[in-house]
Amino acid sequence: MNAGRALLPVLEIGGTHVTAALVDTGGWQVVTGTGARRQLDPGNSADELVSAIVEAGAAMLPADGGIWGVAIPGPFDYSRGIADFHGVAKFDALRGLDLGDTLRRALTGGSGRIHFVNDAEAFTVGEWAAGAAHGHHRVIGLTLGTGVGSAFLVDGLARHSGPGIPPRGRLDLLEVGGHPLEDTVSRRAIRARYHALTGGVAAGRLDVRDIALLARTGDRTAQEALEQPLRALGRVLAPWTLAFGASILVVGGSIALAWDLVAGPLRSGMSDAAPGWPDQVRIVPAGRSDEAALLGAAWHAIHQEPTEAPG
Repeated sequence: MNAGRALLPVLEIGGTHVTAALVDTGGWQVVTGTGARRQLDPGNSADELVSAIVEAGAAMLPADGGIWGVAIPGPFDYSRGIADFHGVAKFDALRGLDLGDTLRRALTGGSGRIHFVNDAEAFTVGEWAAGAAHGHHRVIGLTLGTGVGSAFLVDGLARHSGPGIPPRGRLDLLEVGGHPLEDTVSRRAIRARYHALTGGVAAGRLDVRDIALLARTGDRTAQEALEQPLRALGRVLAPWTLAFGASILVVGGSIALAWDLVAGPLRSGMSDAAPGWPDQVRIVPAGRSDEAALLGAAWHAIHQEPTEAPG
């Protein structure tokens, strides 16, 4: 990448949306006025999903758009740019698609480069570079939404193995009571729990944000639907956090937007698993919740680019 490059186009592909923007890599800011967002239905066909992604990216095309950073959830072959979604209740239609080649042709005319990175890793790197985790040596990032995303950083570099790191750096591969973690903590799990607690009365129409609104009014059923999953998450997370030696845990994702309802149960669960939870480990919400994954995607793209030889 040219040393003087200042702007880099990026995409953040989430479970229900895709966002495109230009990132100023000099000041690590999303350029004001460049954001484009499109809704995604994770159950749509491959053509419909790709069309929405390309439409968002095309709205951002800068003069020099040959290098793109793309944050996307797994399962995904990030080095090859090939989707491997299965068993995660989203994007099944993309499985086996060479999304790297598809986006390269659509957004760069076939001559550019697309650098993919896990969305939770991008979020965590963004928070480390310019958000709540800035200045920390060992950082754990957690995203709570359609699933549970995680990343373990040492000086901004993601680690996927080693002491205190779950298999492949993925907390979603862990279990609670013999079931996948996301069966307990995720958008679908919280909605299902509320449905069960209410006997299904009007519950099918409520999303997590609606349940959170009810919880704030003192609705004990809504409060329990949120508290139990988050407390369970804390119990799972605590031993990994301590073993990794993180000084900060930064939490993002759509569920974390209700931080007033998330923080207490999460901290309680961590204290359940590790009595006398150490004060030196901070648990904080994202400082750049709308931008962190975009910044992290740009950071990753820059550091994946080969250094040009002199002359």
